[in-house]
Amino acid sequence: MPTQSQNHPFAEYIRILGKGKRGSRPLTREEAYSAMQMILTGQVEAVQLGAFLMLMRVKEETPGELAGFVQAAQDSFAFLPDAVRVDLDWSSYAGKRRHLPWFLLSALLLAENGARILMHGARGHSPTRLYTEDALHSLGIAPASNIEEAAGQIREHNFSYLPLQRFCPRLQEIIELRPLLGLRSPVHTLVRMLNPCHAPYSFQGIFHPGYQPVHQQAALLLKQPHMAVLKGEGGETERNPDMTCLVQSVHDGEATEEQWPALFRRRHIKPDSLDPKLLAAVWRGKHDDEFGQAAVLGTTAIALKLLGKADTQRQAQSLAEDFWRKRRREIQGCR
Repeated sequence: MPTQSQNHPFAEYIRILGKGKRGSRPLTREEAYSAMQMILTGQVEAVQLGAFLMLMRVKEETPGELAGFVQAAQDSFAFLPDAVRVDLDWSSYAGKRRHLPWFLLSALLLAENGARILMHGARGHSPTRLYTEDALHSLGIAPASNIEEAAGQIREHNFSYLPLQRFCPRLQEIIELRPLLGLRSPVHTLVRMLNPCHAPYSFQGIFHPGYQPVHQQAALLLKQPHMAVLKGEGGETERNPDMTCLVQSVHDGEATEEQWPALFRRRHIKPDSLDPKLLAAVWRGKHDDEFGQAAVLGTTAIALKLLGKADTQRQAQSLAEDFWRKRRREIQGCR
């Protein structure tokens, strides 16, 4: 602990952010990296962490700050990024409240057709939301307990879900502060960009549209080869088929964006409750759900275009539908 005449080393970062309207400024990327490094290695006091998170929340992250935070987190991982061969990194941190997590079937459909996918996420504090880890159990999929198990699952099934607490428990602890602080923090943003295995393709969903360009510009700073971010249903990486979807991307250092049209003229009424067993029923061909199937195929189409498997939206949607029809034929053939 510093003496009364000395400032704590982390106090400088709080001072930069909290010096008032005229005196404060954003952190540089290097300062953001150092600040997050101190946070992840336990070199800050609890009161400092709370002050820092809330000052960042009021100000909102710049692309440079987000890039610095992400880089510090990636450098803290206790495994080599190439320990798992992954094509597509898929973040899942919001949980679903209005509709089922149909994006899970999108990821599994892509995995069935050769894409190696690492999905990572965390349970949240809200009892009204259905989180990915819980929904996966209805599909008979267990989360990986560590990076080695994730590697084995991907080798066998092309898909694994790795909880945040299994590869960066400190960030999980900070996420769990939300009920205490009453607000989200920059950690809720940076976890979506962690890409722990340095997959060449990254797929992210956000809830607040203002964060889309921040993710895009941070990806450019981090030299992420290929990335797409969208305003996902409920904040997850899922296309809402009832609405126009803006996708902002990065491909080899170039930022682009495109609108994907709504797939229906009228919006669907949300279900009264979320039963994850319905996911399994649709996946196994035992139930049809118009909204769900459209969400699955629409999300798959965006991912296929991101992965370079299709040149146009129409081609991507057609390929997604081909995958789905193929799966349905195989299911029927096994009966």
